[in-house]
Amino acid sequence: MSTSLPELSMSLLYSGPSLAVLHDDYAARGRVDSDAQLTSSSRLVVDAPVDRVWTVMADLRAWPSWASGIRILELGDVRPGAPFRWRLNGVPLRSRFAVVDPRRELTWTGTFLSRYRAVDRHVLEPLEGGRTRITVEESLAGPLLPLFYRESMLRANHERWLSDLARATA
Repeated sequence: MSTSLPELSMSLLYSGPSLAVLHDDYAARGRVDSDAQLTSSSRLVVDAPVDRVWTVMADLRAWPSWASGIRILELGDVRPGAPFRWRLNGVPLRSRFAVVDPRRELTWTGTFLSRYRAVDRHVLEPLEGGRTRITVEESLAGPLLPLFYRESMLRANHERWLSDLARATA
């Protein structure tokens, strides 16, 4: 099925809901923006109990010691509504926690370059034998985004994050 020029143009210009709506009606309710130009979901099962995975994942101050390409610039409490600033692969991001549910979910919304909006969900599921399934789900939207960033790039960031997290919890 082909996409018409007006549909393609609308897709390229899509910015998604306002950041407040994205935060309150999507992220805080366990949803990403399924209409965003880019969405991705990746999973990994690690040989670590959910408590250990949560401890590592929720300690943002320590992220730079184990996660590739991350630098924390400003961080207060890790709680719903709390803001934080960071860099991912050199790109400055402004984020705000939406869900902080210990041993279950860490979700935030974020922006970069003032016009691109994301929801990042990290969900933990305890498994038999002291293992944990980690699911990373993200939506990313903004004008002209598909012209310089692709779903494969988003997924590669998730795969690297999951691999780094698995090593940090081993």
